[in-house]
Amino acid sequence: MACWPLQITGLILGGIGMIGTFAITAMPQWRVSAFTEGNIVVFENIWEGLWMNCIYQVNIKMQCKFYGTVLVLPPILEVSRGLMCFAVILSVVAFLTAIIGMKCTVCVGDNKQVRSNILLAAGIIFILTGILILIPVSWTASNIIGDFYNPAVHAGLKRDLGAALYLGWMSSAFLLIGGALFCSFYRCADKPRTWRYSSHSCHRTHKFEHVEMKPPTKHAYV
Repeated sequence: MACWPLQITGLILGGIGMIGTFAITAMPQWRVSAFTEGNIVVFENIWEGLWMNCIYQVNIKMQCKFYGTVLVLPPILEVSRGLMCFAVILSVVAFLTAIIGMKCTVCVGDNKQVRSNILLAAGIIFILTGILILIPVSWTASNIIGDFYNPAVHAGLKRDLGAALYLGWMSSAFLLIGGALFCSFYRCADKPRTWRYSSHSCHRTHKFEHVEMKPPTKHAYV
């Protein structure tokens, strides 16, 4: 019963991380305009994401355009696309696997060992998804910071960290924590079985020793 809150908490955190994974994959705010050189009046904002870039100008409606052919995309963008798409798939698989292994479902019956194994698998997939999100998010942030402090890069080409990157770090944290909770539930569910087995074995050992030490009766000499 004490492990039941771990399941609920892990599922909620994993669900939040899954929604965040969908959001950051679609958001264009990975790289945003960097306001440098003391510019106070800004007439144009630029957003660059995995699939499109958007330009917002004063008194003009925002315009977004999808990237053309993938052959001209930089390697970091191609790798980030692949990792984030894979992370989206894994987050859905982990969430559905966790639901199947929950105590309130009847998909696997009352077999506690099977439920523990399913939740362990869900926890591992959640953790793997969080790691996959960290790779493109941190890689992009590292490139943005490097270009920002590089004097060879023109001020108009410098970018700042977008909201999608911060959301990516938060979603990754939720996924990692949720996965760790499901993995800890596996250990929590395994302890009572070990104790019952040890107690039963100890009882049988004492009973066997009691039978061996029983003194012979008088009928044995007759």
